[in-house]
Amino acid sequence: MVQGGRARRAWAARGLWAGAELAVTFGLLVLLLVAHQLWWTNREARAEAGRTVHSLEREWGAAPAAPAVPASPLPAPSSSAPDEEVVVWGDPGAPHPSGGKAASGAKITPHGDQAYAVIRIPRIGVTAPIAQGISKAGVLDKGYVGHYVQSAQPGQVGNFALAGHRNTHGEPFRYINELRAGDQVMVETRDTVYTYVVDSTLPQTSARDSGTIAAVPRSDVKPSYGYSTPGHYITLTTCTPEFTSTYRLVVWGKLRASRPR
Repeated sequence: MVQGGRARRAWAARGLWAGAELAVTFGLLVLLLVAHQLWWTNREARAEAGRTVHSLEREWGAAPAAPAVPASPLPAPSSSAPDEEVVVWGDPGAPHPSGGKAASGAKITPHGDQAYAVIRIPRIGVTAPIAQGISKAGVLDKGYVGHYVQSAQPGQVGNFALAGHRNTHGEPFRYINELRAGDQVMVETRDTVYTYVVDSTLPQTSARDSGTIAAVPRSDVKPSYGYSTPGHYITLTTCTPEFTSTYRLVVWGKLRASRPR
C-alpha cells in the first residue's frame, strides 16, 4: 500500500511537471508570436516600404517633395464661395516637363499590385508607397497603402480611396485618428504632387460601409457623415479599435492644390 501510494504520487508529480513544461513552452510560443506580429512584421514591412519609396523617387528622378505651398495665399472662404477650391500651379494645358500636363487628374494606369505613388502625412510622420489594390499579401502586409481599384485616381474628380494597416505590417495608418481638419495629406506621382486637406473624420463604422469610398463619399450606416456633391476627395480607411478588424475608421479630405514635380 505504501509503495502504491508513493508510485501514484510520483506519477502525479511527473504529470504536474510535464504540464508546467507544456504551459511554459506554450507561453514562450505565444510571446514569440506576439513579438513577431508587433515588432518583426513592422520592421520588415517598413524596410520594404522604405525601399519602394526610394526606388520610386529614383525612377522619377527627383528628391522628396516639400509640402505644397501656393505662390500667393489662398483666398479665404466666404459664404458665396464654392465648397471646394483647387489651386493648380501653372497653365493646366501647358506641357509638363515630363511630357504630361500640369492639370490635376492626369491619367494613371497602374497594374496589379504595382506601387505607383507615395503618400506623405506630415502630422503623423507617414511616408509610404501607394499600390494598386488592397490585397493583404500583395499590398497591405508589405507596409504599403492600398488603392481601392474602383475609386478615382489622385487628382481626379471623385474619391481617391485608400486603405492601410493600423497595427502590424508597417501600420502606416496607426495614428490617422489624430488627424485634424486642415492637416495636409500629400500624394506624389511621377508627374504631379497633389495636396489634400483633411476635412472630417468618421470615428467608427461597419467594415461593409461601402458608401465611405463612393465617388461622393457618404456613410451608408451613419448618413450624417459624408458629402452630397461631387468633388475631388481623398478617403483614408483603417481598422478600429486597435488590434481588431471589427469596424472601420474613416478620414476624408479634399484636394486643395496640385503642382508639377
